[in-house]
Amino acid sequence: MTPTAPSPLASMPDAHGHFGPYGGMFVPETLMAALQELTAEYEKAKNDPAFRAELDQLLTDYVGRPTPLYFAKRWTEQLGGAKIYLKREDLLHTGAHKINNAMGQILLAQRLGKTRIIAETGAGQHGVATATVAARAGLKCVIYMGQVDMERQMLNVARMRFLGAEVVPVTAGQATLKEAVNEAMRDWVTNVRDTHYILGTAYGAHPYPMMVRDFHRVIGLEARRQILEREERLPDLLIACVGGGSNAIGLFHAFLDDKEVGMVGVEAGGEGIIPERHAARFQGGRLGVLQGAKTWLLANEDGQIQLTHSVSAGLDYAAVGPEHAYLHDQGRAEYTYATDDEALNAFQSLSKIEGIIPALESSHALAHAMKVAPQMDKDKIIIVNVSGRGDKDVAQAARFVWGETLKF
Repeated sequence: MTPTAPSPLASMPDAHGHFGPYGGMFVPETLMAALQELTAEYEKAKNDPAFRAELDQLLTDYVGRPTPLYFAKRWTEQLGGAKIYLKREDLLHTGAHKINNAMGQILLAQRLGKTRIIAETGAGQHGVATATVAARAGLKCVIYMGQVDMERQMLNVARMRFLGAEVVPVTAGQATLKEAVNEAMRDWVTNVRDTHYILGTAYGAHPYPMMVRDFHRVIGLEARRQILEREERLPDLLIACVGGGSNAIGLFHAFLDDKEVGMVGVEAGGEGIIPERHAARFQGGRLGVLQGAKTWLLANEDGQIQLTHSVSAGLDYAAVGPEHAYLHDQGRAEYTYATDDEALNAFQSLSKIEGIIPALESSHALAHAMKVAPQMDKDKIIIVNVSGRGDKDVAQAARFVWGETLKF
Protein backbone atom coordinates (compact mmCIF):
# COMPACT_ATOMS: atom_id res chain seq x y z
CA MET A 1 0.00 0.00 0.00
CA THR A 2 3.01 2.32 0.05
CA PRO A 3 3.03 4.67 -2.98
CA THR A 4 5.98 4.26 -5.33
CA ALA A 5 6.52 8.02 -5.67
CA PRO A 6 5.32 10.94 -3.57
CA SER A 7 2.57 13.12 -4.97
CA PRO A 8 2.95 16.91 -5.24
CA LEU A 9 0.88 17.16 -2.05
CA ALA A 10 3.39 15.19 -0.02
CA SER A 11 6.41 17.01 -1.47
CA MET A 12 5.32 20.52 -0.48
CA PRO A 13 6.51 23.17 0.24
CA ASP A 14 8.69 24.46 -2.57
CA ALA A 15 12.19 25.81 -1.96
CA HIS A 16 10.79 29.18 -0.88
CA GLY A 17 8.37 27.72 1.64
CA HIS A 18 5.21 28.00 -0.45
CA PHE A 19 2.31 25.56 -0.37
CA GLY A 20 0.74 26.73 -3.61
CA PRO A 21 -0.19 30.38 -2.91
CA TYR A 22 0.26 29.99 0.86
CA GLY A 23 3.20 30.20 3.25
CA GLY A 24 6.36 32.15 2.46
CA MET A 25 8.47 34.46 4.63
CA PHE A 26 6.75 37.70 5.64
CA VAL A 27 9.00 38.97 8.41
CA PRO A 28 11.13 42.01 9.28
CA GLU A 29 14.48 42.19 7.50
CA THR A 30 16.16 41.64 10.88
CA LEU A 31 14.87 38.06 10.97
CA MET A 32 15.67 37.05 7.38
CA ALA A 33 19.24 36.02 8.15
CA ALA A 34 18.11 33.98 11.17
CA LEU A 35 15.43 32.20 9.13
CA GLN A 36 17.88 31.48 6.32
CA GLU A 37 20.40 30.15 8.84
CA LEU A 38 17.70 27.97 10.44
CA THR A 39 16.57 26.67 7.04
CA ALA A 40 20.11 25.74 6.05
CA GLU A 41 20.83 24.04 9.37
CA TYR A 42 17.57 22.11 9.28
CA GLU A 43 18.36 20.83 5.78
CA LYS A 44 21.74 19.61 7.03
CA ALA A 45 20.28 18.09 10.19
CA LYS A 46 17.51 16.11 8.54
CA ASN A 47 20.07 14.50 6.24
CA ASP A 48 22.47 13.80 9.12
CA PRO A 49 22.13 10.21 10.44
CA ALA A 50 23.58 11.29 13.80
CA PHE A 51 20.92 13.98 14.29
CA ARG A 52 18.14 11.56 13.34
CA ALA A 53 19.50 8.86 15.63
CA GLU A 54 19.77 11.25 18.59
CA LEU A 55 16.24 12.55 18.07
CA ASP A 56 14.80 9.06 17.66
CA GLN A 57 16.51 7.90 20.84
CA LEU A 58 15.17 10.85 22.83
CA LEU A 59 11.67 10.37 21.42
CA THR A 60 11.80 6.78 22.62
CA ASP A 61 13.58 7.02 25.97
CA TYR A 62 12.57 10.50 27.16
CA VAL A 63 9.37 11.41 25.35
CA GLY A 64 7.70 7.99 25.33
CA ARG A 65 7.20 7.06 21.70
CA PRO A 66 5.62 5.17 20.09
CA THR A 67 2.25 6.13 21.50
CA PRO A 68 -0.50 3.47 21.47
CA LEU A 69 -3.28 3.25 18.92
CA TYR A 70 -6.16 2.35 21.23
CA PHE A 71 -9.44 0.79 20.08
CA ALA A 72 -12.18 2.66 21.98
CA LYS A 73 -14.48 -0.37 22.20
CA ARG A 74 -17.06 0.97 24.67
CA TRP A 75 -17.25 4.37 22.96
CA THR A 76 -17.64 2.64 19.60
CA GLU A 77 -20.49 0.52 20.95
CA GLN A 78 -22.12 3.57 22.55
CA LEU A 79 -22.08 5.51 19.27
CA GLY A 80 -23.18 2.49 17.26
CA GLY A 81 -21.28 2.89 14.01
CA ALA A 82 -17.69 2.90 12.74
CA LYS A 83 -14.85 1.49 14.81
CA ILE A 84 -12.99 4.31 16.56
CA TYR A 85 -9.29 4.17 17.30
CA LEU A 86 -7.56 6.84 19.38
CA LYS A 87 -3.97 7.89 18.70
CA ARG A 88 -2.81 8.49 22.27
CA GLU A 89 -0.52 11.54 22.05
CA ASP A 90 -1.88 12.42 25.49
CA LEU A 91 0.38 9.73 26.96
CA LEU A 92 3.60 11.49 25.96
CA HIS A 93 5.89 13.16 28.52
CA THR A 94 4.39 16.62 29.28
CA GLY A 95 0.95 15.39 28.16
CA ALA A 96 0.66 16.38 24.51
CA HIS A 97 2.10 16.04 21.03
CA LYS A 98 3.92 19.37 21.38
CA ILE A 99 7.09 17.79 22.73
CA ASN A 100 7.79 16.02 19.40
CA ASN A 101 8.52 19.40 17.81
CA ALA A 102 10.11 20.98 20.89
CA MET A 103 12.62 18.15 21.13
CA GLY A 104 13.57 18.42 17.47
CA GLN A 105 13.97 22.18 17.66
CA ILE A 106 16.07 22.18 20.84
CA LEU A 107 18.57 19.91 19.09
CA LEU A 108 18.66 22.38 16.18
CA ALA A 109 19.19 25.27 18.60
CA GLN A 110 22.17 23.48 20.09
CA ARG A 111 23.62 22.83 16.62
CA LEU A 112 23.25 26.56 15.92
CA GLY A 113 25.03 27.45 19.15
CA LYS A 114 22.06 29.33 20.64
CA THR A 115 22.10 29.84 24.41
CA ARG A 116 18.58 31.20 24.97
CA ILE A 117 15.17 29.79 24.05
CA ILE A 118 11.88 31.64 23.63
CA ALA A 119 8.40 30.40 22.79
CA GLU A 120 4.75 31.41 22.74
CA THR A 121 1.97 29.33 24.21
CA GLY A 122 -1.83 29.36 24.33
CA ALA A 123 -3.10 26.36 26.27
CA GLY A 124 0.32 26.04 27.86
CA GLN A 125 1.23 22.60 26.48
CA HIS A 126 3.79 23.98 24.05
CA GLY A 127 5.18 26.19 26.79
CA VAL A 128 5.56 23.21 29.10
CA ALA A 129 7.19 21.16 26.33
CA THR A 130 9.62 23.98 25.53
CA ALA A 131 10.45 24.57 29.19
CA THR A 132 11.04 20.83 29.55
CA VAL A 133 13.49 20.47 26.68
CA ALA A 134 15.25 23.71 27.63
CA ALA A 135 15.71 22.44 31.19
CA ARG A 136 17.18 19.20 29.89
CA ALA A 137 19.55 21.15 27.61
CA GLY A 138 20.52 23.61 30.34
CA LEU A 139 19.40 26.66 28.33
CA LYS A 140 17.66 29.80 29.55
CA CYS A 141 13.97 29.80 28.59
CA VAL A 142 11.36 32.56 28.32
CA ILE A 143 7.71 31.78 27.51
CA TYR A 144 5.23 34.43 26.36
CA MET A 145 1.61 33.75 27.30
CA GLY A 146 -1.52 35.87 27.13
CA GLN A 147 -2.83 37.00 30.51
CA VAL A 148 -6.26 35.52 29.75
CA ASP A 149 -4.69 32.16 28.93
CA MET A 150 -2.54 32.29 32.07
CA GLU A 151 -5.67 32.67 34.18
CA ARG A 152 -7.47 29.72 32.60
CA GLN A 153 -4.35 27.51 32.41
CA MET A 154 -2.81 28.16 35.84
CA LEU A 155 -1.63 24.56 36.19
CA ASN A 156 0.56 24.83 33.10
CA VAL A 157 1.90 28.21 34.20
CA ALA A 158 3.07 26.61 37.44
CA ARG A 159 4.60 23.67 35.57
CA MET A 160 6.62 25.99 33.34
CA ARG A 161 7.91 27.91 36.34
CA PHE A 162 8.91 24.75 38.19
CA LEU A 163 10.80 23.72 35.05
CA GLY A 164 12.83 26.90 35.34
CA ALA A 165 11.20 29.00 32.62
CA GLU A 166 10.27 32.65 32.97
CA VAL A 167 6.61 33.07 32.01
CA VAL A 168 5.91 36.57 30.71
CA PRO A 169 2.25 37.69 30.78
CA VAL A 170 1.05 39.48 27.65
CA THR A 171 -1.72 42.00 28.31
CA ALA A 172 -2.04 43.68 24.90
CA GLY A 173 -5.11 43.22 22.70
CA GLN A 174 -7.15 40.11 23.47
CA ALA A 175 -4.30 38.82 25.68
CA THR A 176 -4.35 35.34 24.12
CA LEU A 177 -2.22 33.39 21.63
CA LYS A 178 -1.93 35.94 18.79
CA GLU A 179 -0.58 38.55 21.17
CA ALA A 180 1.82 36.02 22.71
CA VAL A 181 3.23 35.32 19.24
CA ASN A 182 3.66 39.06 18.65
CA GLU A 183 5.70 39.44 21.83
CA ALA A 184 7.83 36.39 21.08
CA MET A 185 8.63 37.77 17.62
CA ARG A 186 9.56 41.17 19.12
CA ASP A 187 11.91 39.40 21.52
CA TRP A 188 13.46 37.40 18.68
CA VAL A 189 14.10 40.52 16.60
CA THR A 190 15.89 42.09 19.58
CA ASN A 191 17.91 39.03 20.61
CA VAL A 192 18.32 37.17 17.35
CA ARG A 193 22.04 36.45 17.73
CA ASP A 194 21.85 34.23 20.82
CA THR A 195 18.17 33.24 20.82
CA HIS A 196 16.20 30.50 19.06
CA TYR A 197 12.42 30.79 18.81
CA ILE A 198 10.75 27.37 19.23
CA LEU A 199 7.51 28.20 17.45
CA GLY A 200 4.82 25.79 18.57
CA THR A 201 2.65 25.04 15.56
CA ALA A 202 2.82 24.45 11.80
CA TYR A 203 2.60 28.16 11.12
CA GLY A 204 4.78 31.23 10.73
CA ALA A 205 7.51 32.03 8.23
CA HIS A 206 9.37 29.31 6.36
CA PRO A 207 10.89 26.94 7.45
CA TYR A 208 8.58 26.62 10.49
CA PRO A 209 5.46 25.12 8.81
CA MET A 210 7.61 22.50 7.08
CA MET A 211 9.92 21.86 10.02
CA VAL A 212 7.17 21.56 12.65
CA ARG A 213 5.22 19.24 10.33
CA ASP A 214 8.26 17.05 9.81
CA PHE A 215 8.87 16.72 13.55
CA HIS A 216 5.22 15.66 14.00
CA ARG A 217 5.06 13.25 11.02
CA VAL A 218 5.95 10.52 13.48
CA ILE A 219 2.29 10.60 14.62
CA GLY A 220 0.96 9.56 11.23
CA LEU A 221 3.79 7.18 10.44
CA GLU A 222 3.13 5.29 13.67
CA ALA A 223 -0.64 5.34 13.20
CA ARG A 224 -0.30 4.00 9.65
CA ARG A 225 1.90 1.13 10.76
CA GLN A 226 -0.24 0.37 13.80
CA ILE A 227 -3.57 0.25 11.97
CA LEU A 228 -2.11 -2.03 9.30
CA GLU A 229 -0.94 -4.36 12.06
CA ARG A 230 -4.32 -4.30 13.83
CA GLU A 231 -6.78 -4.25 10.94
CA GLU A 232 -4.61 -5.22 7.96
CA ARG A 233 -5.91 -2.19 6.09
CA LEU A 234 -5.86 1.60 6.20
CA PRO A 235 -8.52 3.65 8.02
CA ASP A 236 -11.44 5.24 6.23
CA LEU A 237 -11.21 8.54 8.09
CA LEU A 238 -8.70 10.58 10.10
CA ILE A 239 -9.93 13.30 12.45
CA ALA A 240 -7.84 15.90 14.29
CA CYS A 241 -8.42 19.33 15.80
CA VAL A 242 -6.90 22.32 14.03
CA GLY A 243 -5.62 25.48 15.67
CA GLY A 244 -2.40 26.29 13.88
CA GLY A 245 -2.58 22.68 12.80
CA SER A 246 0.51 20.80 13.99
CA ASN A 247 -1.14 17.69 15.43
CA ALA A 248 -3.44 17.42 12.43
CA ILE A 249 -0.75 17.73 9.78
CA GLY A 250 1.39 15.33 11.79
CA LEU A 251 -1.36 12.71 11.51
CA PHE A 252 -2.43 13.52 7.95
CA HIS A 253 0.91 13.74 6.16
CA ALA A 254 1.75 10.04 6.09
CA PHE A 255 -1.64 9.34 4.44
CA LEU A 256 -1.71 12.12 1.82
CA ASP A 257 -1.10 9.71 -1.07
CA ASP A 258 -3.72 7.22 0.18
CA LYS A 259 -6.71 8.65 -1.64
CA GLU A 260 -9.13 6.22 0.01
CA VAL A 261 -8.36 7.74 3.42
CA GLY A 262 -10.53 10.76 4.24
CA MET A 263 -9.20 13.55 6.45
CA VAL A 264 -11.13 16.05 8.55
CA GLY A 265 -9.65 18.96 10.47
CA VAL A 266 -11.91 20.38 13.18
CA GLU A 267 -11.66 24.06 14.05
CA ALA A 268 -13.05 25.90 17.06
CA GLY A 269 -16.67 26.88 16.42
CA GLY A 270 -16.88 28.70 19.74
CA GLU A 271 -20.38 30.01 20.37
CA GLY A 272 -21.31 29.56 16.70
CA ILE A 273 -20.12 31.15 13.47
CA ILE A 274 -20.69 34.67 14.72
CA PRO A 275 -17.98 37.30 14.13
CA GLU A 276 -15.49 37.39 17.03
CA ARG A 277 -17.17 34.45 18.82
CA HIS A 278 -15.34 31.58 17.08
CA ALA A 279 -11.95 30.66 15.56
CA ALA A 280 -13.00 28.70 12.45
CA ARG A 281 -10.89 30.27 9.72
CA PHE A 282 -12.46 28.31 6.86
CA GLN A 283 -15.92 29.49 7.93
CA GLY A 284 -16.00 33.05 6.64
CA GLY A 285 -12.27 33.72 6.77
CA ARG A 286 -10.25 35.40 4.04
CA LEU A 287 -6.79 35.35 2.50
CA GLY A 288 -4.23 37.48 4.28
CA VAL A 289 -0.83 37.71 5.93
CA LEU A 290 -0.29 37.30 9.67
CA GLN A 291 2.84 36.69 11.73
CA GLY A 292 5.07 35.51 8.92
CA ALA A 293 2.80 33.59 6.57
CA LYS A 294 0.15 34.05 3.88
CA THR A 295 -2.91 31.95 4.64
CA TRP A 296 -6.60 31.89 5.59
CA LEU A 297 -7.35 34.09 8.56
CA LEU A 298 -10.15 35.87 10.35
CA ALA A 299 -10.19 39.55 9.42
CA ASN A 300 -12.75 42.24 8.67
CA GLU A 301 -13.24 43.95 5.30
CA ASP A 302 -10.47 46.41 6.13
CA GLY A 303 -8.03 43.57 6.78
CA GLN A 304 -7.95 44.09 10.55
CA ILE A 305 -7.56 40.83 12.48
CA GLN A 306 -10.77 39.90 14.27
CA LEU A 307 -11.10 38.77 17.86
CA THR A 308 -11.53 35.05 18.35
CA HIS A 309 -13.13 32.81 20.97
CA SER A 310 -12.95 29.18 22.03
CA VAL A 311 -13.47 27.27 25.24
CA SER A 312 -10.04 25.87 24.38
CA ALA A 313 -7.07 28.19 24.85
CA GLY A 314 -5.12 26.27 22.22
CA LEU A 315 -7.52 26.75 19.30
CA ASP A 316 -8.47 30.44 19.46
CA TYR A 317 -5.92 31.60 16.89
CA ALA A 318 -6.90 33.91 14.02
CA ALA A 319 -4.94 32.08 11.27
CA VAL A 320 -4.45 28.50 10.12
CA GLY A 321 -1.26 26.77 8.99
CA PRO A 322 -0.51 27.29 5.26
CA GLU A 323 -0.35 23.59 4.46
CA HIS A 324 -3.89 23.16 5.74
CA ALA A 325 -5.03 26.05 3.53
CA TYR A 326 -3.45 24.28 0.57
CA LEU A 327 -5.01 20.89 1.41
CA HIS A 328 -8.36 22.65 1.73
CA ASP A 329 -8.03 24.21 -1.73
CA GLN A 330 -6.98 20.89 -3.24
CA GLY A 331 -9.94 19.11 -1.68
CA ARG A 332 -7.62 16.57 -0.07
CA ALA A 333 -8.80 17.42 3.45
CA GLU A 334 -12.14 18.66 4.71
CA TYR A 335 -12.37 21.30 7.42
CA THR A 336 -15.35 21.70 9.71
CA TYR A 337 -15.89 22.97 13.25
CA ALA A 338 -17.23 21.98 16.65
CA THR A 339 -18.80 24.44 19.06
CA ASP A 340 -17.83 24.91 22.69
CA ASP A 341 -20.88 22.94 23.80
CA GLU A 342 -20.11 20.06 21.44
CA ALA A 343 -16.49 19.92 22.61
CA LEU A 344 -17.52 19.93 26.27
CA ASN A 345 -20.01 17.14 25.58
CA ALA A 346 -17.28 15.04 23.92
CA PHE A 347 -14.92 15.82 26.83
CA GLN A 348 -17.45 14.34 29.25
CA SER A 349 -18.41 11.43 27.02
CA LEU A 350 -14.91 10.05 26.51
CA SER A 351 -14.05 10.60 30.17
CA LYS A 352 -17.06 8.67 31.47
CA ILE A 353 -17.11 5.87 28.89
CA GLU A 354 -13.41 5.19 28.23
CA GLY A 355 -11.77 6.62 31.34
CA ILE A 356 -9.69 9.02 29.23
CA ILE A 357 -9.90 12.74 30.02
CA PRO A 358 -8.93 14.52 26.77
CA ALA A 359 -7.70 18.05 26.27
CA LEU A 360 -10.40 20.50 25.23
CA GLU A 361 -8.51 20.94 21.95
CA SER A 362 -8.72 17.20 21.24
CA SER A 363 -12.37 17.24 22.34
CA HIS A 364 -13.23 19.19 19.19
CA ALA A 365 -11.98 16.27 17.08
CA LEU A 366 -13.82 13.82 19.32
CA ALA A 367 -17.01 15.86 18.93
CA HIS A 368 -16.84 15.41 15.16
CA ALA A 369 -16.29 11.67 15.60
CA MET A 370 -19.47 11.58 17.70
CA LYS A 371 -21.35 13.14 14.77
CA VAL A 372 -20.06 11.00 11.93
CA ALA A 373 -19.36 7.57 13.47
CA PRO A 374 -23.08 6.66 13.91
CA GLN A 375 -23.65 7.47 10.22
CA MET A 376 -20.93 5.08 9.05
CA ASP A 377 -21.08 1.31 8.62
CA LYS A 378 -19.67 -0.83 11.42
CA ASP A 379 -16.89 -2.13 9.20
CA LYS A 380 -15.52 1.39 8.69
CA ILE A 381 -12.54 2.65 10.70
CA ILE A 382 -11.88 6.10 12.18
CA ILE A 383 -8.65 7.29 13.79
CA VAL A 384 -9.00 10.32 16.08
CA ASN A 385 -5.87 12.08 17.26
CA VAL A 386 -6.07 12.68 21.01
CA SER A 387 -3.47 15.42 20.84
CA GLY A 388 -3.29 16.04 24.58
CA ARG A 389 -4.61 15.11 27.99
CA GLY A 390 -7.20 17.13 29.86
CA ASP A 391 -5.62 17.69 33.27
CA LYS A 392 -4.98 21.33 32.38
CA ASP A 393 -8.63 21.79 31.39
CA VAL A 394 -10.42 20.33 34.40
CA ALA A 395 -10.98 23.72 36.07
CA GLN A 396 -12.12 25.31 32.80
CA ALA A 397 -14.52 22.43 32.07
CA ALA A 398 -15.91 22.47 35.62
CA ARG A 399 -16.69 26.17 35.29
CA PHE A 400 -18.61 25.65 32.05
CA VAL A 401 -20.27 22.31 32.85
CA TRP A 402 -21.04 22.62 36.57
CA GLY A 403 -20.76 26.36 37.11
CA GLU A 404 -18.11 25.69 39.75
CA THR A 405 -14.80 27.40 40.38
CA LEU A 406 -12.32 24.79 41.49
CA LYS A 407 -9.56 25.76 43.91
CA PHE A 408 -6.42 23.71 44.10
